[in-house]
Amino acid sequence: MIQVSGLTKNYGDFAAVKGIGFEVHPGEVFGLLGPNGAGKTTTVEILEGLRPRTSGEVSVLGFDPAIQNRQLKDRIGVCLQSTNFPEKLKVREAIALFGSFYTRTVDGDALLKRLQLCEKRESFYTHLSGGQKQRLALTLALLNDPQLLFLDEPSAGLDPQARLEVHALVSDLRREQRTILLTTHYIEEAERLCDRVAIIDEGSIVALGTPREIQTRALGHSLIEIRCEQPLPDGRAASWRDAESAEFSGDRLTLSVKTSRPARTLVDLVKWIDEKGLDIADVRLQRPSLEDAFIELTGKNLRE
Repeated sequence: MIQVSGLTKNYGDFAAVKGIGFEVHPGEVFGLLGPNGAGKTTTVEILEGLRPRTSGEVSVLGFDPAIQNRQLKDRIGVCLQSTNFPEKLKVREAIALFGSFYTRTVDGDALLKRLQLCEKRESFYTHLSGGQKQRLALTLALLNDPQLLFLDEPSAGLDPQARLEVHALVSDLRREQRTILLTTHYIEEAERLCDRVAIIDEGSIVALGTPREIQTRALGHSLIEIRCEQPLPDGRAASWRDAESAEFSGDRLTLSVKTSRPARTLVDLVKWIDEKGLDIADVRLQRPSLEDAFIELTGKNLRE
């Protein structure tokens, strides 16, 4: 659906995108994850045909966005990072206006019903809530029944309830086998919605794969915490398979073990504790998160 190779975008001496490459496969949700200013929106706008590239090769649905601009825009759905309409434009008027842009459209009223905007059909844009405005933007992005959707920060600035509504819609579209390229700076959004993720920082892709693959490659260890009813005796990480380090709490009721193979290490720990005649009160297994991986790869917090 999308093929990108050696993509660059320069603004004078500033390189906003530095030779990135990736592919988006049919039916997957592909995420560009990174902080503000990382180059996500610039990349997406090049793919949408809204911004020219400096160099590199780009193919979207078989079209070159820089050359076959009109054909591409007729086939894709786009929800921009920020969508604004005239305050006195009614919802139904926005549907009619956008419907006139495409060679094919679906039933606008059916879309409004699907996105829970039927009761707002005669409302002015200025009277919509933030979540309703975003749902209207998504309605317009679906009006030409696209198989490829670009969603640029679709839940940015929304309250938690509206964000969950957007997530539910993306999940529905995924089940319909639509292909989605999603940009986000929310770790939980990428983990929840995306089949694969490209972590982008300062114009470069620093990691590419499923969220679990990136977590494993960047931080190949997990943390096991076992709390016992009685104080634990001395023990060494070398006694348990694949354990890298072990640390006891001050009261010696809790043992924390870092391991590259948590299942094997956990079995050894439970056997060891049982042999000591102790009772286990709690067991926790903490795998590295996508945010942990981002910090490991870039040396910074995602929201910096």
